Amino acid sequence: MELWEVRFEIAAAQASAADETLLELGQPEWSVLEDALARRAWVVGVFADPGAAEEGRVALAAVLPAAAAAPLQPLPDADWKNSYKAHFHPWSFGRIHWVPVWERGTFVLPPGHSVLWLDPGMAFGTGNHETTRLCIERLAEFERTLAPGALAGTRVVDAGCGSGILALSAALLGCGAVAGFDNDPEAIRVSLENADLNGLGGRVRFEVAGLPEGLEGPPAGVVMANIQSDVLVRFVDVLLAAVAPGGLLVLSGILAGEADTVRSAFGARAPGWPVESRALGEWCDVCLRRPA
Repeated sequence: MELWEVRFEIAAAQASAADETLLELGQPEWSVLEDALARRAWVVGVFADPGAAEEGRVALAAVLPAAAAAPLQPLPDADWKNSYKAHFHPWSFGRIHWVPVWERGTFVLPPGHSVLWLDPGMAFGTGNHETTRLCIERLAEFERTLAPGALAGTRVVDAGCGSGILALSAALLGCGAVAGFDNDPEAIRVSLENADLNGLGGRVRFEVAGLPEGLEGPPAGVVMANIQSDVLVRFVDVLLAAVAPGGLLVLSGILAGEADTVRSAFGARAPGWPVESRALGEWCDVCLRRPA
């Protein structure tokens, strides 16, 4: 089956805004591909025939003018399904490595380290986006503050789990009870596939849910919410209530220019909770620790 592709590069700084524009346009044929390590981004559209591709390009050019000069080219189905692989590279933090599954035969794992194999496809995260990395770094650092084996008794919740990378990383670190939820059923399907790929099937409870229902249950030692800022602020009380005494709330998906707004919203509702923020590229996190 031959498909048709429209692709054009945009500035990496425009990726988030372009993604929001595509969501508002309501055309599922379009997506944004990012290579966070190389700091490059592309808008890509895949269509069933050249006529549909031309119509899609014209419609998109009305809101993203750069689309007008983007070429149309035939794209065999197999190439379309595998094209995202060029933008996903291994990365690591501490003793955990996140590696594409197609490198399983060649990747050399250092002694005492763990690896999470990933094959997320085009639609969901590969872990190398700054917002995901910020969450993973906080989780790994939290582990170091605990006594040996204490993480096994720590409940972790990944709100807006995408491809399940954060939740599966928590399980790989040794967290005893891990849950992830997302309001997109396709995200949960990919998360379950990634769990099976790593021999973690059944270790993480994934479910289709949104806020606040996804946070029902006992408070967690770590709550990670990699969700856009306006949603975080809207559910500030729900997110704070989901954290157990002594636990950590990691908020990501926050543009650097939105950090003060998020910090203020959560700080006002949680006086006495130490608050930190860390930037990575254009993105940042807001991390709160509930007093014991």
